Amino acid sequence: MNLEQLIAVDAVVSTGTFRGAAERLNKAQSAISHQIRKLEDELGFAIFSRADYRPRLSSEGEVFLREATRVLDQFRHLQATAKELRSTQEPLVRIALTATMSLEPILKILGAIGDKFPNTHIAVATEMMGGPVARLMKGEADLIIAGLEGVDIDHVETTPVGSVVIRPVAHKSFAIAGRSGMRSRMEMQSYVQVIVAGTGGPDYDQSRDVLAGGRRWTVSDFATKKSVIMNGHGWGGLPEHMITNELNSGELVALNVEGFRPRHTEVFAIRRRDQTMGRVLGEIWRALQT
Repeated sequence: MNLEQLIAVDAVVSTGTFRGAAERLNKAQSAISHQIRKLEDELGFAIFSRADYRPRLSSEGEVFLREATRVLDQFRHLQATAKELRSTQEPLVRIALTATMSLEPILKILGAIGDKFPNTHIAVATEMMGGPVARLMKGEADLIIAGLEGVDIDHVETTPVGSVVIRPVAHKSFAIAGRSGMRSRMEMQSYVQVIVAGTGGPDYDQSRDVLAGGRRWTVSDFATKKSVIMNGHGWGGLPEHMITNELNSGELVALNVEGFRPRHTEVFAIRRRDQTMGRVLGEIWRALQT
């Protein structure tokens, strides 16, 4: 058994075919088949069932793949560490953040590391909805801070960094702000809902908590959304860290709307496995892990 054989098995599973694995690994299809056949002969069982058009993992193969995946993950981590150790200070690190999260924790880390590596330009962009994921998968960001919705978890490395609560609110002067009890979806359709447009494009659209059939205003960011709501022109969900003072003072009122409970989202630092970390990005990644 060798590493190349494990990589071949993983590629067949990921692409769904021997041909796809050959294209990914830049090898002849016959070479991939030979590697896996040789591994199966050594193991004494079939990893793949070839009865169907596409190769399908056998029951033994499923167990074997779980263990092989752990080995491959450790090997790739070792590869990344070695590349980072021999790398130089990169000229640019691009980070995309979900606009729902407070910037304070990440800015403290970036400030310290920026002082340590003054020759590296750290570019920070705030994105809406699926924007961070789109930037990462398109190669326009080296690291993102976002939720896992829309993320191909098999091709990224993640580390948890916090959580966000989005709470539906309205200004105290809003028509239903002073009324207790749950408001039905039908009733809320007559009031303007303020929503934020995503920046990820149609392939990474994460629009959610939008009332179907209702009146709405669309804005470009959460600061504008908060201003619209604070001026009494509509209701909508806002991150708790943006409205703590207003809720405590009574300027904003939490709403109880059918189907619109406060949304709790775990937030992660996310990077692509196939992208090498330079020295500065490696420092940022380790800081986020701790």
